[in-house]
Amino acid sequence: MADAVRWGIVSTANINRKVIPGAQASPKVELSAVASRDQARAEAYAKEWQIERAYGSYEALLADPEVEAVYISLPNTLHCEWSVRALEAGKHVLCEKPLSRRPEEVAAAFDAAERNGRLLMEAFMYRHHPQTTRLVELVRDGAIGELRLVRSVFSYGLYDDANIRLRTDVEGGALMDVGCYNVSGSRLLAGEPVKAHGEAWFGPTGTDWVLAGTLRFDRDVLATFDCGTALPDRDELEAIGSDGSLFLDDPWHCKQPVIEVRRDDGVERIEVERLDPYRLELENLSDAIRGVGTPLLGRDDAMGQARVLEALHRSATGGASVSF
Repeated sequence: MADAVRWGIVSTANINRKVIPGAQASPKVELSAVASRDQARAEAYAKEWQIERAYGSYEALLADPEVEAVYISLPNTLHCEWSVRALEAGKHVLCEKPLSRRPEEVAAAFDAAERNGRLLMEAFMYRHHPQTTRLVELVRDGAIGELRLVRSVFSYGLYDDANIRLRTDVEGGALMDVGCYNVSGSRLLAGEPVKAHGEAWFGPTGTDWVLAGTLRFDRDVLATFDCGTALPDRDELEAIGSDGSLFLDDPWHCKQPVIEVRRDDGVERIEVERLDPYRLELENLSDAIRGVGTPLLGRDDAMGQARVLEALHRSATGGASVSF
Protein backbone atom coordinates (compact mmCIF):
# COMPACT_ATOMS: atom_id res chain seq x y z
CA MET A 1 0.00 0.00 0.00
CA ALA A 2 1.14 3.52 -0.81
CA ASP A 3 2.23 5.78 2.03
CA ALA A 4 -0.52 7.69 3.78
CA VAL A 5 -1.16 11.21 2.51
CA ARG A 6 -0.34 13.87 5.11
CA TRP A 7 -3.41 16.08 5.62
CA GLY A 8 -4.08 19.37 7.38
CA ILE A 9 -7.39 20.97 8.31
CA VAL A 10 -8.01 24.62 7.58
CA SER A 11 -10.34 25.85 10.39
CA THR A 12 -11.81 24.33 13.51
CA ALA A 13 -15.40 24.30 12.23
CA ASN A 14 -18.04 22.07 13.74
CA ILE A 15 -18.23 19.87 10.62
CA ASN A 16 -14.71 18.64 11.40
CA ARG A 17 -16.08 16.38 14.13
CA LYS A 18 -17.67 14.24 11.42
CA VAL A 19 -14.56 14.16 9.26
CA ILE A 20 -11.77 13.58 11.79
CA PRO A 21 -12.78 10.10 13.05
CA GLY A 22 -12.72 8.67 9.53
CA ALA A 23 -9.43 10.36 8.80
CA GLN A 24 -7.84 8.92 11.91
CA ALA A 25 -9.22 5.44 11.22
CA SER A 26 -7.88 5.28 7.67
CA PRO A 27 -4.44 3.85 6.80
CA LYS A 28 -4.47 6.10 3.72
CA VAL A 29 -4.75 9.33 5.71
CA GLU A 30 -2.33 10.89 8.18
CA LEU A 31 -4.00 13.85 9.86
CA SER A 32 -1.00 15.87 10.96
CA ALA A 33 -1.96 19.56 11.30
CA VAL A 34 -4.82 21.95 12.04
CA ALA A 35 -5.08 25.71 11.71
CA SER A 36 -7.20 28.35 13.40
CA ARG A 37 -7.02 32.13 13.40
CA ASP A 38 -5.95 31.89 17.04
CA GLN A 39 -2.90 29.93 18.20
CA ALA A 40 -4.34 29.00 21.58
CA ARG A 41 -7.52 27.74 20.01
CA ALA A 42 -5.57 25.72 17.46
CA GLU A 43 -3.44 24.16 20.20
CA ALA A 44 -6.48 23.27 22.29
CA TYR A 45 -8.16 21.75 19.26
CA ALA A 46 -5.07 19.77 18.31
CA LYS A 47 -4.82 18.42 21.85
CA GLU A 48 -8.50 17.44 21.91
CA TRP A 49 -8.25 15.54 18.62
CA GLN A 50 -4.64 14.31 19.04
CA ILE A 51 -3.34 16.19 16.01
CA GLU A 52 0.43 16.68 15.94
CA ARG A 53 0.81 20.31 14.84
CA ALA A 54 -1.30 23.43 15.47
CA TYR A 55 -1.06 26.72 13.63
CA GLY A 56 -2.45 30.12 14.60
CA SER A 57 -3.07 31.15 10.99
CA TYR A 58 -4.19 29.42 7.82
CA GLU A 59 -1.15 30.78 6.00
CA ALA A 60 1.18 29.05 8.46
CA LEU A 61 -0.39 25.68 7.79
CA LEU A 62 -0.14 26.19 4.04
CA ALA A 63 3.56 26.97 4.49
CA ASP A 64 4.17 23.60 6.19
CA PRO A 65 6.13 21.51 3.65
CA GLU A 66 5.04 18.29 5.36
CA VAL A 67 1.35 18.88 4.61
CA GLU A 68 0.39 17.47 1.21
CA ALA A 69 -3.36 18.03 1.21
CA VAL A 70 -5.86 20.14 3.11
CA TYR A 71 -9.50 19.83 4.03
CA ILE A 72 -11.13 23.27 4.00
CA SER A 73 -14.15 23.73 6.27
CA LEU A 74 -14.30 27.53 6.31
CA PRO A 75 -17.53 29.54 5.80
CA ASN A 76 -19.07 29.38 2.32
CA THR A 77 -17.72 32.74 1.14
CA LEU A 78 -14.14 31.65 1.85
CA HIS A 79 -14.23 28.27 0.12
CA CYS A 80 -12.88 29.27 -3.28
CA GLU A 81 -10.50 31.93 -1.98
CA TRP A 82 -8.72 29.53 0.35
CA SER A 83 -8.90 26.66 -2.10
CA VAL A 84 -6.97 28.82 -4.56
CA ARG A 85 -4.49 29.88 -1.86
CA ALA A 86 -3.92 26.26 -0.87
CA LEU A 87 -3.50 25.13 -4.47
CA GLU A 88 -1.06 27.96 -5.13
CA ALA A 89 0.86 26.78 -2.06
CA GLY A 90 1.18 23.35 -3.66
CA LYS A 91 -1.48 21.53 -1.64
CA HIS A 92 -4.21 19.24 -2.91
CA VAL A 93 -7.64 20.35 -1.70
CA LEU A 94 -10.84 18.76 -0.45
CA CYS A 95 -13.20 21.71 0.06
CA GLU A 96 -16.41 21.44 2.03
CA LYS A 97 -19.60 21.83 0.04
CA PRO A 98 -20.85 23.98 -1.50
CA LEU A 99 -17.70 25.09 -3.23
CA SER A 100 -19.59 28.17 -4.43
CA ARG A 101 -22.83 29.19 -6.11
CA ARG A 102 -20.81 31.37 -8.50
CA PRO A 103 -19.57 29.39 -11.52
CA GLU A 104 -16.79 31.88 -12.22
CA GLU A 105 -15.30 31.28 -8.76
CA VAL A 106 -15.46 27.52 -9.23
CA ALA A 107 -13.79 27.82 -12.63
CA ALA A 108 -11.01 29.96 -11.16
CA ALA A 109 -10.39 27.41 -8.41
CA PHE A 110 -10.09 24.51 -10.85
CA ASP A 111 -7.89 26.66 -13.10
CA ALA A 112 -5.59 27.10 -10.09
CA ALA A 113 -5.55 23.35 -9.53
CA GLU A 114 -4.59 22.65 -13.13
CA ARG A 115 -2.02 25.45 -13.17
CA ASN A 116 -0.30 24.02 -10.11
CA GLY A 117 -0.66 20.34 -10.94
CA ARG A 118 -2.83 19.66 -7.90
CA LEU A 119 -6.23 18.07 -7.30
CA LEU A 120 -9.36 19.85 -6.11
CA MET A 121 -12.56 18.10 -5.07
CA GLU A 122 -15.86 19.33 -3.64
CA ALA A 123 -16.75 17.41 -0.47
CA PHE A 124 -20.12 15.81 -1.17
CA MET A 125 -19.42 12.82 1.04
CA TYR A 126 -22.69 10.98 0.26
CA ARG A 127 -21.55 10.58 -3.35
CA HIS A 128 -18.80 8.23 -2.17
CA HIS A 129 -21.08 5.86 -0.25
CA PRO A 130 -22.05 2.49 -1.80
CA GLN A 131 -25.72 3.32 -1.17
CA THR A 132 -25.43 6.14 -3.72
CA THR A 133 -23.54 3.92 -6.15
CA ARG A 134 -26.24 1.27 -5.90
CA LEU A 135 -29.00 3.85 -6.39
CA VAL A 136 -27.42 5.06 -9.63
CA GLU A 137 -26.98 1.48 -10.85
CA LEU A 138 -30.63 0.64 -10.19
CA VAL A 139 -31.87 3.69 -12.08
CA ARG A 140 -29.45 3.06 -14.94
CA ASP A 141 -30.41 -0.62 -15.19
CA GLY A 142 -34.12 0.12 -15.43
CA ALA A 143 -35.23 -1.14 -12.02
CA ILE A 144 -38.06 1.42 -12.02
CA GLY A 145 -38.55 1.70 -15.76
CA GLU A 146 -38.16 5.16 -17.25
CA LEU A 147 -37.11 7.84 -14.76
CA ARG A 148 -39.82 10.49 -14.48
CA LEU A 149 -39.32 12.38 -11.21
CA VAL A 150 -36.76 12.87 -8.45
CA ARG A 151 -38.24 13.99 -5.14
CA SER A 152 -36.06 14.90 -2.15
CA VAL A 153 -36.03 16.79 1.14
CA PHE A 154 -33.40 17.92 3.63
CA SER A 155 -34.15 20.12 6.62
CA TYR A 156 -33.56 20.80 10.30
CA GLY A 157 -34.49 23.42 12.87
CA LEU A 158 -32.05 26.19 13.81
CA TYR A 159 -33.20 29.42 15.45
CA ASP A 160 -29.95 30.94 16.75
CA ASP A 161 -29.69 34.19 14.78
CA ALA A 162 -25.94 34.38 15.44
CA ASN A 163 -25.24 30.94 13.98
CA ILE A 164 -23.04 31.12 10.90
CA ARG A 165 -25.50 29.04 8.88
CA LEU A 166 -28.12 31.80 9.20
CA ARG A 167 -25.86 34.73 8.33
CA THR A 168 -26.15 36.53 5.00
CA ASP A 169 -22.57 37.86 5.09
CA VAL A 170 -21.19 34.34 4.66
CA GLU A 171 -23.96 33.17 2.30
CA GLY A 172 -25.73 30.96 4.78
CA GLY A 173 -29.26 29.70 4.37
CA ALA A 174 -31.13 26.54 3.58
CA LEU A 175 -30.18 26.24 -0.09
CA MET A 176 -26.46 26.55 0.48
CA ASP A 177 -26.36 24.46 3.66
CA VAL A 178 -28.63 21.51 2.87
CA GLY A 179 -30.44 22.26 -0.38
CA CYS A 180 -27.17 21.76 -2.23
CA TYR A 181 -27.58 18.05 -1.45
CA ASN A 182 -31.02 18.03 -3.06
CA VAL A 183 -29.56 19.70 -6.13
CA SER A 184 -26.64 17.28 -6.23
CA GLY A 185 -28.84 14.21 -5.90
CA SER A 186 -31.25 15.41 -8.56
CA ARG A 187 -28.41 16.14 -10.98
CA LEU A 188 -26.74 12.81 -10.24
CA LEU A 189 -29.81 10.91 -11.39
CA ALA A 190 -31.23 13.16 -14.10
CA GLY A 191 -28.25 15.04 -15.55
CA GLU A 192 -27.99 18.79 -15.99
CA PRO A 193 -31.27 20.74 -15.85
CA VAL A 194 -32.57 23.01 -18.59
CA LYS A 195 -34.77 25.09 -16.28
CA ALA A 196 -34.90 25.94 -12.56
CA HIS A 197 -37.42 27.65 -10.32
CA GLY A 198 -37.15 28.45 -6.62
CA GLU A 199 -39.52 29.87 -4.01
CA ALA A 200 -38.28 30.82 -0.56
CA TRP A 201 -39.28 32.21 2.78
CA PHE A 202 -36.53 34.54 3.93
CA GLY A 203 -36.52 34.51 7.72
CA PRO A 204 -35.55 37.18 10.27
CA THR A 205 -31.81 36.86 9.56
CA GLY A 206 -32.30 37.50 5.85
CA THR A 207 -31.29 34.01 4.72
CA ASP A 208 -33.69 31.53 3.15
CA TRP A 209 -35.16 29.61 6.09
CA VAL A 210 -37.30 27.46 3.79
CA LEU A 211 -36.82 26.97 0.06
CA ALA A 212 -38.69 24.81 -2.44
CA GLY A 213 -37.26 24.13 -5.87
CA THR A 214 -38.27 22.60 -9.18
CA LEU A 215 -35.88 21.49 -11.90
CA ARG A 216 -36.68 20.39 -15.45
CA PHE A 217 -34.31 18.08 -17.30
CA ASP A 218 -34.13 16.68 -20.82
CA ARG A 219 -36.56 13.87 -21.70
CA ASP A 220 -39.19 15.62 -19.52
CA VAL A 221 -37.66 14.40 -16.26
CA LEU A 222 -38.57 16.64 -13.32
CA ALA A 223 -37.14 17.11 -9.83
CA THR A 224 -38.84 18.70 -6.85
CA PHE A 225 -37.29 19.37 -3.47
CA ASP A 226 -37.60 21.38 -0.32
CA CYS A 227 -34.97 22.33 2.21
CA GLY A 228 -35.05 24.33 5.39
CA THR A 229 -33.34 25.58 8.51
CA ALA A 230 -36.71 26.18 10.21
CA LEU A 231 -38.33 22.77 9.74
CA PRO A 232 -38.21 19.39 11.52
CA ASP A 233 -35.30 17.02 10.86
CA ARG A 234 -36.10 15.42 7.50
CA ASP A 235 -33.96 13.76 4.86
CA GLU A 236 -35.15 11.48 2.08
CA LEU A 237 -34.90 10.93 -1.64
CA GLU A 238 -37.15 9.05 -4.04
CA ALA A 239 -36.43 8.30 -7.68
CA ILE A 240 -39.79 7.65 -9.33
CA GLY A 241 -40.11 5.90 -12.66
CA SER A 242 -42.77 4.50 -14.96
CA ASP A 243 -42.72 1.10 -13.19
CA GLY A 244 -41.95 1.93 -9.57
CA SER A 245 -39.74 3.98 -7.29
CA LEU A 246 -36.53 3.80 -5.27
CA PHE A 247 -36.88 5.29 -1.80
CA LEU A 248 -34.00 6.24 0.49
CA ASP A 249 -34.84 7.27 4.04
CA ASP A 250 -31.23 8.34 4.70
CA PRO A 251 -29.74 9.50 1.40
CA TRP A 252 -27.33 12.16 2.68
CA HIS A 253 -25.86 10.94 5.99
CA CYS A 254 -25.88 7.27 4.92
CA LYS A 255 -26.00 6.04 8.52
CA GLN A 256 -28.87 3.64 7.77
CA PRO A 257 -28.19 2.72 4.14
CA VAL A 258 -31.27 0.96 2.78
CA ILE A 259 -32.92 1.30 -0.63
CA GLU A 260 -36.58 0.35 -0.91
CA VAL A 261 -37.65 -0.77 -4.38
CA ARG A 262 -41.35 0.06 -4.42
CA ARG A 263 -43.56 -1.47 -7.10
CA ASP A 264 -47.24 -2.27 -7.39
CA ASP A 265 -46.59 -5.87 -6.34
CA GLY A 266 -44.73 -4.96 -3.14
CA VAL A 267 -41.57 -3.57 -1.60
CA GLU A 268 -38.04 -5.01 -1.81
CA ARG A 269 -35.44 -3.83 0.69
CA ILE A 270 -31.83 -3.63 -0.45
CA GLU A 271 -29.51 -3.23 2.52
CA VAL A 272 -26.14 -1.65 1.83
CA GLU A 273 -22.92 -1.93 3.81
CA ARG A 274 -22.51 0.71 6.50
CA LEU A 275 -19.38 2.69 5.80
CA ASP A 276 -18.18 6.15 6.83
CA PRO A 277 -18.73 8.45 3.82
CA TYR A 278 -16.33 11.06 5.19
CA ARG A 279 -13.57 8.47 5.35
CA LEU A 280 -14.45 7.32 1.83
CA GLU A 281 -14.08 10.80 0.33
CA LEU A 282 -10.73 11.33 2.04
CA GLU A 283 -9.52 7.95 0.81
CA ASN A 284 -10.74 8.65 -2.72
CA LEU A 285 -8.71 11.84 -2.96
CA SER A 286 -5.74 10.28 -1.16
CA ASP A 287 -5.69 7.44 -3.69
CA ALA A 288 -5.81 9.97 -6.51
CA ILE A 289 -2.94 11.93 -4.97
CA ARG A 290 -0.89 8.73 -4.86
CA GLY A 291 -1.76 7.95 -8.47
CA VAL A 292 -3.78 4.81 -7.72
CA GLY A 293 -7.22 6.26 -8.40
CA THR A 294 -9.12 9.24 -9.77
CA PRO A 295 -11.22 11.82 -7.93
CA LEU A 296 -14.90 10.92 -7.98
CA LEU A 297 -15.90 14.57 -8.31
CA GLY A 298 -14.18 17.16 -10.45
CA ARG A 299 -14.60 20.38 -12.40
CA ASP A 300 -17.66 19.41 -14.44
CA ASP A 301 -19.74 18.36 -11.46
CA ALA A 302 -18.74 21.39 -9.37
CA MET A 303 -19.50 23.77 -12.26
CA GLY A 304 -22.88 22.16 -12.85
CA GLN A 305 -23.68 22.38 -9.17
CA ALA A 306 -22.77 26.07 -8.98
CA ARG A 307 -24.85 26.94 -12.05
CA VAL A 308 -27.97 25.37 -10.56
CA LEU A 309 -27.48 26.88 -7.10
CA GLU A 310 -27.07 30.33 -8.62
CA ALA A 311 -30.16 29.84 -10.81
CA LEU A 312 -32.30 28.76 -7.85
CA HIS A 313 -31.02 31.69 -5.78
CA ARG A 314 -31.81 34.13 -8.57
CA SER A 315 -35.26 32.65 -9.05
CA ALA A 316 -36.08 32.66 -5.34
CA THR A 317 -35.00 36.31 -4.94
CA GLY A 318 -36.34 37.59 -8.26
CA GLY A 319 -39.44 35.48 -8.79
CA ALA A 320 -38.78 34.25 -12.33
CA SER A 321 -37.69 30.83 -13.52
CA VAL A 322 -34.20 30.54 -14.99
CA SER A 323 -33.48 28.64 -18.20
CA PHE A 324 -30.04 27.29 -19.08
